[in-house]
Amino acid sequence: MRLVPWALALLLAPAAPAQLDTEQIRSLIRNYERSISAADTALAAQIWSTTPDVTFIHPMGHEHGWDEIRRNVYEKLMGGLFSERKLTASDISIHVYSDAAWAEFNWVFVAKQRSDGAPVRTEGRETQIYRRTDRGWRIVHIHYSGPAVAQ
Repeated sequence: MRLVPWALALLLAPAAPAQLDTEQIRSLIRNYERSISAADTALAAQIWSTTPDVTFIHPMGHEHGWDEIRRNVYEKLMGGLFSERKLTASDISIHVYSDAAWAEFNWVFVAKQRSDGAPVRTEGRETQIYRRTDRGWRIVHIHYSGPAVAQ
């Protein structure tokens, strides 16, 4: 089998922009897992847009702006309530449209309560909305909920 020059060029061409965007967002999700697992606000500031218009909807509240997300989700909830944490995302689906994108996935969160060391295990679904910035893709909104309930 002989490859024609244009076919060889396609095989050796760099990944398409949408594929690169998808890979970058997948990497952000892995860093998001790490930021939650470590309650790491410095890492979180590298993956979130740190502007007042970002939001995070979760069962315990609705945070508006990076300052609330940093304080209420990372410091008080993750760092304050749990001595150990591990977030794991699975079944990740990423959709890129120009300078906006979203990802949806399932997650499992295991932790130990800081107060008494009791184990915690929760599962859910999450949607993350991204905006392309001059610093790359950044999270601008998260909405999470419990797992789907079979009917």
